[in-house]
Amino acid sequence: MFKLLKYLKKTDWLLIAVSVGLIVVQVWLELTMPDYTKALTGIVLAGNAEMGEVWRNGGLMLACAAGSLLAAIACSVLISKVASSFSKTLRTELFNKISTFSDAEMKKFSTASLITRTTNDVMQMQNFMAMGVQLLFKAPIMAIWAICKISETDISWTTAVIVCVGVIVVCIGILVGICLPRFKKIQKLTDDINNVTRENVAGVRVVRAFNAEAYQEGKFEKVNDKITKNHLFTSRAMGFMMPVMTIAMNGLSLAIYWIGAVLVNNIAFSGDPIALMQSRGALIENMSAFSMYAMRVVMAFMMLIMIFIVLPRTMVSAKRIVEVLKTEPSIVDGKGTVKTDKVGEIEFRNVSFSYGDSGYSECALSNISFKVNKGETLAIIGATGSSKTTLVNMIPRFHDATDGEVLVDGVNVRDYSEKELRDKIALATQKAVLFKGTIKENITYGADEIDDERVAQAVELSHSDFVKDLEAGVDAEVAQGGTNFSGGQKQRLSIARALYKNAEIIIFDDTFSALDYKTDMLVRKSINENLKDTTVIIVAQRIGTIKDADKILVLDEGKIVGQGTHKELLENCEIYKEIALSQLSKEEL
Repeated sequence: MFKLLKYLKKTDWLLIAVSVGLIVVQVWLELTMPDYTKALTGIVLAGNAEMGEVWRNGGLMLACAAGSLLAAIACSVLISKVASSFSKTLRTELFNKISTFSDAEMKKFSTASLITRTTNDVMQMQNFMAMGVQLLFKAPIMAIWAICKISETDISWTTAVIVCVGVIVVCIGILVGICLPRFKKIQKLTDDINNVTRENVAGVRVVRAFNAEAYQEGKFEKVNDKITKNHLFTSRAMGFMMPVMTIAMNGLSLAIYWIGAVLVNNIAFSGDPIALMQSRGALIENMSAFSMYAMRVVMAFMMLIMIFIVLPRTMVSAKRIVEVLKTEPSIVDGKGTVKTDKVGEIEFRNVSFSYGDSGYSECALSNISFKVNKGETLAIIGATGSSKTTLVNMIPRFHDATDGEVLVDGVNVRDYSEKELRDKIALATQKAVLFKGTIKENITYGADEIDDERVAQAVELSHSDFVKDLEAGVDAEVAQGGTNFSGGQKQRLSIARALYKNAEIIIFDDTFSALDYKTDMLVRKSINENLKDTTVIIVAQRIGTIKDADKILVLDEGKIVGQGTHKELLENCEIYKEIALSQLSKEEL
């Protein structure tokens, strides 16, 4: 948890320092009140009480109470600001770190876990900072200060306080030891319940289609029951603290008055009634003050108990946050500022790639070598699972080659900064991803400036004719995930976004699969006619989509088994010929 303190700003540390000063003032005022109680007790026992003295001491007690209240309020306000600033910084750092993660890191943590760490775990840290920091400073200051004052009195009373504190500390230690493993489990189960809920919401149509509501409910109930049982266990265990505290406080009060009574009774009769009364009066004065000091000591340990109730879970949350923040991305940003005269050129040199955690000993890609020049169209085809998407994902560095080199414009992609490299590339993904906003905002996503003419051109080139039929046109709203559009419409908007970027390389990763044959043909025709200097890479399953490409790669089990034009592959590549004949007749080919 201490590793996260470096994310506190200088102003936060300043506010904490001021808050500690206010806490010291608060404790001083609270521990000054027993002195006035002692004085009032002495006045009453003396039998010659003057109302002026009573009012003076009573007024000073009220002033101490009011001052302590104001100091407490000011301290709470300052610490709340620190807690809010701290949580904001943590969320920002987590978001920025997660944004740098590659697929490997995302798989390591899971999306559900990262969401929990960014929200629930950060909230735990904020709550601890808002409440725990005050108690963390106030409890020891008050306990030590009060014990120092207590030690000046009779050893019997001091022993009673030490015994009471010892009982409390032992109980706290046992309960924290029992509950800490459960708190760790609760945070893990929170990840699981978020994962099940997210899965159910994302796949709600499939769940309904297969009448699997009961099955999903069973999965949810299983995780929900586990987290409920763990919460109940920790709540019941921590529930023992309050009875222990009540017994300890009441027992201490009884012990103080019982010891006081014994001490008063044991004062030897000196033969002088006045001296006897004075001795017993002084003892009663000390006892009244001591009881208040003793209660302050117990209150200090009650504060520590509140900290120990929150601390175990906070420590677990802090550890989970640190795990994310200290994780270094497997793909390291290049030095950047690369100079090259080439444009739109892609080359793979003996590239191999394997997923380190896939469980397979074989490479997903083996010895891949090819070159694409500016303005050419490269098509990639192969059976499902032949690593077509993996291959194109290596161009924008979503994965790094295990062996070999991937070059863009004659430069190894590892030497580019991620921004430099991805500025050269536009990508239309296999699964169309739209964001909440307008159609225009989705088409111009990531652009520094919005050009309405280019937006209209992108809509036209992608044959997104349905946009013109919308009342608001390109300003029409897009729901989260684009759920208010069909699959084909979302795919065309995804293509329009890639075209708007006007990059030197455009990758269509099985993008045309959601389009009908006519729209597929029209979109490709528009791209060929209007983007002649743009290098285009098409991953597809349809022969009709790729047969006009300048070069076609045929992948099978991660290896290139054919490379050439459509006609050349029909003659030289048996696998390509089988795929082609499965879709078109000999006459059509």
